[in-house]
Amino acid sequence: MSSTASAKDPGRLPQWLAADGATLVFLDVPPGTEFGIDCNSWKVGSEFKGVKMIPPGIHLIYYSAVSNDKQVAPRTSFMHNFRQREILVRVWDKQMEDIKSEPISSDQQERIESNRQELDRYLGVYPYESFKKWVSLTNFVTPEIMESLLPVSGKISAVTPLQSIGGDTESRRKARESEEAKPLCEGSGQVKKKWSQNEGEDGDDDDRLPSMMPCPGTQLRFTAIPRKKHPDGATAADVTRYNMDHSYILRTVLGSPAYGGEPVRLLGELQFAFIAFLIGQVFDGFEQWKRLVNLMCSCVETVGEFQELFDKFISVLHFHISEIPEDFFVDIVSRDNFLTGSLSRFFENLEVSSSSIDLKKRGSSFRLHLEKRFKWNFSSEQDEYAPVVVVT
Repeated sequence: MSSTASAKDPGRLPQWLAADGATLVFLDVPPGTEFGIDCNSWKVGSEFKGVKMIPPGIHLIYYSAVSNDKQVAPRTSFMHNFRQREILVRVWDKQMEDIKSEPISSDQQERIESNRQELDRYLGVYPYESFKKWVSLTNFVTPEIMESLLPVSGKISAVTPLQSIGGDTESRRKARESEEAKPLCEGSGQVKKKWSQNEGEDGDDDDRLPSMMPCPGTQLRFTAIPRKKHPDGATAADVTRYNMDHSYILRTVLGSPAYGGEPVRLLGELQFAFIAFLIGQVFDGFEQWKRLVNLMCSCVETVGEFQELFDKFISVLHFHISEIPEDFFVDIVSRDNFLTGSLSRFFENLEVSSSSIDLKKRGSSFRLHLEKRFKWNFSSEQDEYAPVVVVT
């Protein structure tokens, strides 16, 4: 993410943004609509026409329509990499209760840019005091990572739009069997089950019922996490070792075309998934965040092999845990002791790894911080994560 603005003198940041910051012009938004950018959200008034003084770089814009009886629609978001002094224009479609899909004409764009000063009083100021927090949550998300993970449609929907698969009973049965025959990969974005009205739940297996599948181009394109834990031809000892140490899986992920030999891209995807969940309210984002955290925490060999990656992983996780609301720990995040179980393994693996003393000290400091702040206990191993031993 671009941090040009953050490198400026904090005392002069407002003046710098007034001259060089970007602008989002958001026209025809109904009063009362929920609107937000990054870590800030509001209900817009009748004179709202956008936001000015946006620091150049990647930002998340989100909104929810509100009905006459105050019912709030599921959140929709999009990300944009703002250039210095850019004016991005979006127009509300009252019938669709969403942003119009077609861009404005070049003549309209030119008119808006030429009337920038007249428009200025209708623009809210970006809350630059929260910009540091946003940078800490997205500093590894590059424009390339953003584009590769966003849905093809460009919109992030809190509720996945579904469509019915056409055909008769026999064709639906064959389509389902074909889907079930495909190999499974965690986080692939491929749906391998029938969807019910409650998103993500298994539907009725009655083939007479229509199959509901996500509309093409609406799903986040997360990297698939392989389930295969060891290489072909592995000995019994290797199978046992790699069931405890997921370094083979991590090497496979880092060597995939999606990462292009750049391990730090994993941190960008981790941050993107977290933002999609925490702010975009997309549960798939939490699932991918959970998978990546669990993978990183389950490695031993690769801790010494990719020390810089794990050092930065500690920083990313520190900021994430600091931002998760406390009630999330009681509900989703701490369900089945996922986070404490994963971190327990991470701290144990870090100690026995071939990593540097400095990295081990950093991990120890992080552990003490979590124990003090959240009263977590990392000393007991969870049965769910006990090693699988292969006997020959």
